[in-house]
Amino acid sequence: MDLAYLRAHPGQLPTFLTHQRIRETPVSGGDICTASRLTLDDGTSIFAKTWPESAATPVPEGFFAAEAAGLRWLAEPAAVPIPEVLASLDGMLALEWVEPGTATGAAAERFGRDLAALHRAGAPAFGADWPGYVGALPQDNTPSDGPWAEWFGRTRLAPYLRRSVENGALGAGDAGIVERVIGRLDGYGGAEPPARVHGDLWPGNVLWSAHGRAYLVDPAAHGGHRETDLAQLALFGGSPFLDRTLAAYQEVWPLADGWRHRVPVHQLHLMLVHTALFGAAYRESVLAVARAALSV
Repeated sequence: MDLAYLRAHPGQLPTFLTHQRIRETPVSGGDICTASRLTLDDGTSIFAKTWPESAATPVPEGFFAAEAAGLRWLAEPAAVPIPEVLASLDGMLALEWVEPGTATGAAAERFGRDLAALHRAGAPAFGADWPGYVGALPQDNTPSDGPWAEWFGRTRLAPYLRRSVENGALGAGDAGIVERVIGRLDGYGGAEPPARVHGDLWPGNVLWSAHGRAYLVDPAAHGGHRETDLAQLALFGGSPFLDRTLAAYQEVWPLADGWRHRVPVHQLHLMLVHTALFGAAYRESVLAVARAALSV
């Protein structure tokens, strides 16, 4: 199997792997999937993700299809580099291999300009035309005309708050703090039409390549608020050279007044996803961003 054959017959990839016709090397792939570097007969490397065989549940319906749809949609404006989708199957996703590199200040500035161009490409509505996932959890992508505050509270905060209470990660008092933020969403300002967003843009989903560009990977792509992507970049230690990324972004498409104060509002979505997925280890992080939002 070479790259041309794979593009023409993507459904044959699992068969070649089962019969060990392709060299497979495990690589880091995040917390959800098993990841491998596959080397084809022509020497081409590709990146493959599969649902772990040890998982307690089978792969969710449409899981890899949602990621593939998001990657292709983010690639349409040709703004930020996105790995090419080579095969999207029920149990596997195969992508163009991107040789990893090291972040530099110049690459971070280019990333800021690229991200502004991606966001500015826009979306027809909040949500998307395909069922969504964030991590391993379903995400309601039902298209909505907004307003943003109502949509964000209903589809991006409330479902993961409910899951976090049900799994014991958050108590009733904790939930009350988050519910106060949800009740105040329309008062934070900065409302904008839907942007074309990555949707899960913590720093680990920015792949700094060996040729000096930042690629976007593992999206939960949809029409959303551009400030959500930017706020997520500041989580978990922050993206390298984040100040330079934000400054370059502002040169291309300045943010609305007060955006820095709204950062915790936009971070709350991803932090609630973490308590819903991983439990009480992220409780204090959720409460910190919720209380910061209430202090605005």
